[in-house]
Amino acid sequence: CKGPGVCRGGRKNMALRCAASLAAGRQPRGPRLLRAAREGTVRWSSAAKASAVKIKEKASREKILTLESMNPQVKAVEYAVRGPILLKAGEIEKELRKGIKKPFTEVIKANIGDAHAMGQRPITFLRQVVALCTYPNLLDSPSFPEDAKKRARRILQDCGGNSLGSYSASQGINCIREDVASFIERRDGGVPADPDNIYLTTGASDGIATILKILVSGGGKSRTGVMIPIPQYPLYSAAISELDAIQVNYYLDEENCWALDVNELRRSLNEARAYCNPKVLCIINPGNPTGQVQSRKCIEEVIHFAWEDKLFLLADEVYQDNVYSEGCQFHSFKKILYEMGPEYYNNVELASFHSTSKGYMGECGYRGGYMEVINLHPEIKGQLVKLLSVRICPPVSGQAAMDIVVNPPIPGEESYSQFIKEKESVLNNLAKKAKLTEDMFNKVPGIHCNPLQGAMYAFPRIFIPSKAIEEAKAHKMAPDMFYCMKLLEETGICVVPGSGFGQREGSYHFRMTILPPVDKLKILLENVKDFHIKFLEKYA
Repeated sequence: CKGPGVCRGGRKNMALRCAASLAAGRQPRGPRLLRAAREGTVRWSSAAKASAVKIKEKASREKILTLESMNPQVKAVEYAVRGPILLKAGEIEKELRKGIKKPFTEVIKANIGDAHAMGQRPITFLRQVVALCTYPNLLDSPSFPEDAKKRARRILQDCGGNSLGSYSASQGINCIREDVASFIERRDGGVPADPDNIYLTTGASDGIATILKILVSGGGKSRTGVMIPIPQYPLYSAAISELDAIQVNYYLDEENCWALDVNELRRSLNEARAYCNPKVLCIINPGNPTGQVQSRKCIEEVIHFAWEDKLFLLADEVYQDNVYSEGCQFHSFKKILYEMGPEYYNNVELASFHSTSKGYMGECGYRGGYMEVINLHPEIKGQLVKLLSVRICPPVSGQAAMDIVVNPPIPGEESYSQFIKEKESVLNNLAKKAKLTEDMFNKVPGIHCNPLQGAMYAFPRIFIPSKAIEEAKAHKMAPDMFYCMKLLEETGICVVPGSGFGQREGSYHFRMTILPPVDKLKILLENVKDFHIKFLEKYA
C-alpha cells in the first residue's frame, strides 16, 4: 500500500495501510498498529478516513437474528427467579462496589434456593468422594477415609479410562443408576426399582424438560395440555412456553395450607378439554414455592384421578428430605402407587425426580439429578434414550455427587458419625428457620404466612393498598413486582414477586428463601417488617 499517509511517531503510510488492509478483509499487521487504532492514537489521512467510512457502510447490514425473527416460543419464556428483580439487584451491587451510598451495605439474595451461596457448609463426605474421583492420586492419601475411597474407586471403575473426564452412557454411569435403584427401594420400604428405569440428569430441571419434550404433540384443540399447580415453580411455565404446549392451571388452596384438592383438579381438567388435550399432571411435593407436604390420602386421590382420566404423572420430589412440621411426612408417589395395587401400579405412567441441589446437600452447582420413569411404552423408552443421547451425557462430576446422596455412609463405616451429624445439623437448622420465618411474618400487620411444612421457602400473602396498586400500574408493573422492587431499593433484600409463580386474581405474595444463617435471617425479617409497615403508611 503506497500513499502519503503519515501516523504519529513518524511511521509513513501506516494509517493508509491499516485502512487498505481492512478494505481487503485483512487484519492490519503489527500489535502496536492495532493498539494504536483501537486507542484512537493513529492520525488518519483523508483517504484513510474515506476508506474506513466505506468499510463501515458495507459492514452495517441488517442482523439475521432480531426480536422479530427469533423463535417466538423462546421469546415467550419467562423465569421469574432470575428475572428483572435479580437484574436490578446486580445493578445495585455494582453501585455499592463503586462506593455509591445506599441505606444498606449489601444485597441479600433471598430469591433463590442456593444453599452454599447463603453460607451453608458442604457435606464433608460428599466433597471427599468427588475430590477423590476428580484427582485419583488422592486415593493414596491417608487424609481420606476408606469408605470414601471405596465409593470413589467403584465410580471410577465404571468411567471410561477410569477418569471422571470421560463421557458416560447417555442414561448415566451404570453403578450409580444401580445405587439410585437401591436407594429408592430402601426409601420406599422394599418397593422394587429397576436401574434400567433410572436416568441420571443435569439437575432435576433437565429431566423434567426432557419428559415434557417427549410428551408434547398435536395442534389446535389436540395440542398437549400440561396441568401445573398455581403457585408453581417457573421452570414448568417456561418449559411449556418453549415447547408451545398449553398451560393448564389448577389452584392450590391457600386457606387450607396450600392443600391440593382433587375437585379443583377436576374443574381444571374439564375446562381445559374445551381447548386442548390435557395429558400431563405435574405435582410438586413438598411444594415450591408454597412449602406444603401432601398427605398420603391426597396422593392416593391424585393417583386415582390420573388413572381414571389417563394422565401422565410428573412428581417433582426434590425437597423430599426437607420436611419440618410435626405430623407431616414425605410419601413418594412411587410407593403409594405400588401400595394401591397392580391395577394402578402396572398402568399409571409416572416420572419422579430428585436432585443434589436441595435437601441437606445444597450442591446446586454440580447439577446432579435423576429421574425414575415407570410404565413407559417400550418403544417410547427407546425414543427417550435417543433424545437423551443428543446431549451426550449429564456432567459426570454431578453424577458422582448424586451417588453420594443415594449411597451415603451407613452405620459401622468410619464416616457415618460425622455425616449424620452434619446432615441433622442442616435439617434441624432449616426447621428452626422455617418456624422463625412463619412466626415473625405473622406478627406483621398486612402479612399472612402459612406454616412452612417443607422445602426451603416462605410464600407470604401481602396486603398492597389501592394507592400502591395505582402507582404500580403507572410504572407498568404488577403490584407485587412494584412492592419487591421497592423492598430491594430500600433494604437490599431481593425476593421474587408472587406474580412470577402465579396466584389467584387480586392476591399478592412474594417468595423468600429461608436459607440465610439464623442471625442474618432475623435481621432480614425485621427489615421486611419495618419496610412493610412504612409501605402501608405511605400508601394507605
